[in-house]
Amino acid sequence: MGFELLRPATVPQAVALASAAAPGELAVLAGGTDLLLDVDRGLVAPRRVLSLARLPWHSHRWAKGGLTVGSAEPLRNLELDPRLARRLPGLHDAIRAVGSVALRERATLGGNVVRAAPASDLLPILLAYDAVVDVVGPEGRRSVALDALLARSREPALGHGELVASVAIPTTADSVYRWQRVRPANDVSQVGVAVVRSTERPYWRVALGGVPSRPLRLHDVERELARARPTREELGRAAAVAGASAPFVSDKRASEPYRRRVVALLLTRSVEQLLARATPKAG
Repeated sequence: MGFELLRPATVPQAVALASAAAPGELAVLAGGTDLLLDVDRGLVAPRRVLSLARLPWHSHRWAKGGLTVGSAEPLRNLELDPRLARRLPGLHDAIRAVGSVALRERATLGGNVVRAAPASDLLPILLAYDAVVDVVGPEGRRSVALDALLARSREPALGHGELVASVAIPTTADSVYRWQRVRPANDVSQVGVAVVRSTERPYWRVALGGVPSRPLRLHDVERELARARPTREELGRAAAVAGASAPFVSDKRASEPYRRRVVALLLTRSVEQLLARATPKAG
C-alpha cells in the first residue's frame, strides 16, 4: 500500500496538514530511519506522510549556556560540532552509540523523542539534563518537559496536529552516557545509564534506558548521591539501589538479573569517571 507524501514549506502549513488528518492517518517523517523500515515491514500503514524536510528545523544553536536542537537536525551534525564533546559530553557519548555514521547522517533528536522507544540511547541523557521540548500545534506553541512528554511507550503526549519543533537542553554540565549491548553497531542497548554531575543541587542526575515501558529518571538513586563527592560507601549504596529498583524484565536481549548487575556497574563507573574529571591534576 502506498502513501501520499506531503512536503509543506512553512510551519503553519505543516500544522494545518497535521491537524486536518484523521487520527492514525498521518505519519511524520524527520530522518525516517525507523519510520521507513516500519512501513517497509508492514508494521505501520499511514495514508499520508508529512515530511519536515523543508521546515526551518535543520539546525542547532548554543545560547545562555545551553543547546537547542531543531527536530530535523541530523545527529551527525551535532556529533561533528567540536563544542558538543566539551560542553555536553554525555550527549556526544549517546549520539556515538546510535548505530553507524550512515544512520546518524539521517537520524534526528526530534525523531527519537517522538519515537519514545524504551531502549533509546538518546532519551536517558536528555532526561538527566532536564530537556525541554518545544511543540507547535493548532493552539500555538508550548514548552513541555521531556519527562512529561514521555507518558507512554512509543506514544508521546502530543495533541492532535502537534509537531515537535525543537529540543532544548537548558544548561551545560559534565556528563557521561554508558551502554551495554552485544554488537556495538547493530544491536539495541540492553541497558543505558546517563549521569549528569552539577555544581549545584541536586549534584547528580541519573536516568536509565532499556527498561519498560519508557526511559526514566532514577530519583531514588539521586537521593543516595546527596553530596558533590560521594564516598565509596555512598556510591555503593546508590549502585545497589539502581540495580534493585529499576523495573527490569527478561527478554530476547538480556535477562533481568544480568541487567540489574550491569546497571549497578555502569552507574559506578560513570560516577567515578565524572569524579576523576573533576579532580585537579597534581603539578
